[in-house]
Amino acid sequence: MHDIIVGILLVSGGFFACVAGLGILRFPDVLMRMHASTKASTLGVGLILTAVAIYFGTLEMIARSAATIIFLLLTAPVAAHLLGKAAYRTGAVLWQGMSKDELKDYAETEQESQ
Repeated sequence: MHDIIVGILLVSGGFFACVAGLGILRFPDVLMRMHASTKASTLGVGLILTAVAIYFGTLEMIARSAATIIFLLLTAPVAAHLLGKAAYRTGAVLWQGMSKDELKDYAETEQESQ
């Protein structure tokens, strides 16, 4: 049963890592690509590290895996936010099908204040 759980976690983590890679290749603009790379890859890596912790089962490996997962969950959203903000501010080309630009008014008022 132990090996089955580890196998399911590894396959699931690999699936989400592949989905993240496909999202980077297939999505049309930088904001969507960033979303795919941060959300799906974080989940994929978290599942793989959970499988590693279960497989080895030592306190040291569980602590390392948990610390890495916590670090990843804390830093990935912040990095994605900053990358998205920088891409938007530098005028990265956005997808033509975007129907609403919620940051347009905010960006204009921010430029006026400087």
